[in-house]
Order: sequence, then C-alpha cells, then structure tokens
Amino acid sequence: MLHDTPINSNSLPQHAGVRCAVFGASGYSGVELAWLLHNHPQFELTHIFSSGAREPECLTSLYPALAGRLELALEPWHESLLSNLAASAQVAFLALPHEASAELAPQLIAAGLVVFDLSGAFRLHHAEVHEKTYGFRQPMLAQAAPYGLAEWTQLTGNEPLIAVPGCYPTVASLALKPIMPLLASGCTPIINAVSGVSGAGRKAHAHTSFCEVSLQAYGVASHRHQPEISQAVGRPVLFVPHLGNFKRGILATIYVQLSGQVNAAQINQAYQQAYATQPLVRLCAKPPAIAHVVGTPYCDIHWQQAGEQLIICAAIDNLLKGAAAQALQLANQYFGLPSALGLGQTGAIV
Repeated sequence: MLHDTPINSNSLPQHAGVRCAVFGASGYSGVELAWLLHNHPQFELTHIFSSGAREPECLTSLYPALAGRLELALEPWHESLLSNLAASAQVAFLALPHEASAELAPQLIAAGLVVFDLSGAFRLHHAEVHEKTYGFRQPMLAQAAPYGLAEWTQLTGNEPLIAVPGCYPTVASLALKPIMPLLASGCTPIINAVSGVSGAGRKAHAHTSFCEVSLQAYGVASHRHQPEISQAVGRPVLFVPHLGNFKRGILATIYVQLSGQVNAAQINQAYQQAYATQPLVRLCAKPPAIAHVVGTPYCDIHWQQAGEQLIICAAIDNLLKGAAAQALQLANQYFGLPSALGLGQTGAIV
C-alpha cells in the first residue's frame, strides 16, 4: 500500500525493488530509461505507457533490439488506469511532451507516486519565464520541484516531483558551474553546442530525416534551453544550438572571460573540488569527442586557458546523461543508493 506522501528512502526495506512506471516509453529517451530500469538491481520496471492515441503493442515492435531482452507491453495511457497504477507502482518517470507532463504530473502526485519529470514543465522557477518560454501556464505544485542537475542537487527522499534538466542545459551547466566564481563580473558565457538528431524526438520531421540533415544552427537567440541554462549558472548566457548529421550525442564548446589574475591552478582546483568524487563526470586531458560518450552516462569535460579567456569543451550522450541516465541517477540519490548504480553498462538502444 502506498503512502499518502512521497516515499522516504529510509522507509524502504533493504534490497526492496522500487516499482517504476515509464510514460512515453515509445520515444527515444523513454525506451532508454525503460531499459536502464529493467537492468537496475534495486528498481523494478512494472509498467510502460504510450499516449492514449496509440494501440497496445509490444515494445519490441518499435525497438527490435530489445527482442528477447525486454518483452513488456506498451500500454496506451488513460486516466482510468490511475488507481491500478497507484496500487502497483511507487515511482513514475515522465518522458512526455511538456504540456502532457504538466497535466499528468499533479494527478500522479495526488495518487501518491513520486515523479521524475524529463520534460520542461517544471524546470523553470519563475512562472512568467516559463509561460514565455513554453507558451502555457506552469501548474502550481504544493511543494516546489527541485531542479535535478544531479551533481549539484541534494535530494532528501521527500520531494513529490523532481525536474530533470534538459540535455543542452546539463552539458553546459556541468561545464560552467565550477568556474562561475572565477569569471569576470560582466562576462556572458558563449555556448555553441551541436546535437545529434535524436534530440528532436522519434516523430518524423523533414528537417531531421537522413537526406535533409546538414550542420546548421537553429533556435538562435530563442531556444527554450537558454533561460534554463541562465537559471542554472546564475547569469545571462548566449546559447546557439546546432543540428548535426549523426544520431546521438552533444558536443559543447564554451567561451568565457576570466577575472584578472586567475591562473590554471585555480581553474583546475575548481573542477577537482566540484567533481573529484562525482563518478559520472570525467575531467579529460584532451578535448572530448562524441564517440567517447555515446552509450555512456558520462559528461566529459576539458578546459584550456588562453590568457584571460577560458575555452571549455564538454560532451554527453543526449539520451543518457542528458535525459534517461540522469533521471536514474537522481532516483538513485532519492532512495539513498550510490549515484552510478545501474549505470555501469548502459549501451544504446536507439
């Protein structure tokens, strides 16, 4: 029987399987999350849902790579299933469009489930910024949702909902946050980032088809992740995303101006202090490549000082560290488990 309030990790019996549902499991991030949960030693994947517009089908019909490995039925979601779900699951992961998450999350919370939301519905702290960015009013929750940048978040195990950061904000924030105190007072970080086409989702679009994709900037000065990055690092940024002709991964190159007299030893100390004990951030001697992180839960970071300028190169898998793996990392933290548990052998389904 579920508690009326979110489950505290201390209340779980040792080695209990935390029962989980994934909404949006037909999409790229959702299927990666379902696979991670299926293989996790302390979580049990009990339900996977698609939108109510779909017919029931086996997940392997969409992702044949899972045949013989994850033969779970993909159910279309209807509100009538809520009471049964609340009786059989403890945690819901939402890999849904923003407005769908905004509508569904409060219902799941009211039913007693803990929600990890991978959409942008609850990431921004100011309602007016959210409405301008996403075009709809942000639902009010009884308890504010923490922004779950995993290496910079401390969860108590009592939060009803955790907002999982976007993929671009994850790589940019992890790269920038350690050195923010070292920047010149008027510095506006400049972030150029290239993502694979899986970041646009599974639904077919002409601009993400194999024959149409070319390296191209998009969302210039208007991308919805810019205010999220600014919120995470605590100052305005200039962010220009690019679409690349590859499936998955993000490579970000970031330029900042340091305050006077900052030296390499101080920069190195800042990164070491932030990430020396964080198993899923790797500080690299050479600039990372997307091939180094695809299919892994890592963020790879390299920096190079050029006088008073600092150039930071960072790479992640947008579907894992930028979505599914970070959601699971946060769930580990929520339930008092090691941060990287269940993330050692991730691989790639898409």
